[in-house]
Amino acid sequence: MENEKKGLDEEALKQKISEIMDIINSCSDPDELESIKKIVKQNVPFTRRGYFAAMVLKMLMEKPQRRERPQRENKSDRFEKKSAERRNNDNAPSHVSDSHENPQAKPERVIPEGAKTLYLNVGKMKHLYAKNLSILLQKELGITRDDIYSLRVHDKYSFITMSEENCNKAIEKINGMDINGRTAQINFSTK
Repeated sequence: MENEKKGLDEEALKQKISEIMDIINSCSDPDELESIKKIVKQNVPFTRRGYFAAMVLKMLMEKPQRRERPQRENKSDRFEKKSAERRNNDNAPSHVSDSHENPQAKPERVIPEGAKTLYLNVGKMKHLYAKNLSILLQKELGITRDDIYSLRVHDKYSFITMSEENCNKAIEKINGMDINGRTAQINFSTK
């Protein structure tokens, strides 16, 4: 009767506690729970932990219920799905374009046979981005944007895919060059 005066739905609370206990009992990562428990112990005085748990439960009850996220596909399922989509797209009529359905979808560039990939020891941490690298290559090698098949700029290094002839030019002209305060070392990638 006292709980009814305070607007508490005792059955809903019992149900939520039961759900939480089921989740705790079926937890696949007990180390994560142990870490959270340690943080609570460090930050909530022993005499206030019951109140803390009650407040967390109250906040859970007041929060609108989220729908459960669908379970994520594992990598092999996603790979197979993408492969099937590519096969379907290859069989699609050539006049149909994906750009109408998804305006941000870029057409996937086909890398010609005989193309080589270079490793460059400069990346985003030295403020080198794909656009800057593309402009640098075009200027130094006297090539066009279409001559660069692929650019992948990571934090500390970059990969450049071009024809073997352009790769050799890049090694000659860019090796030893100062790029944003870093001496460039460029060579054929082993990956």
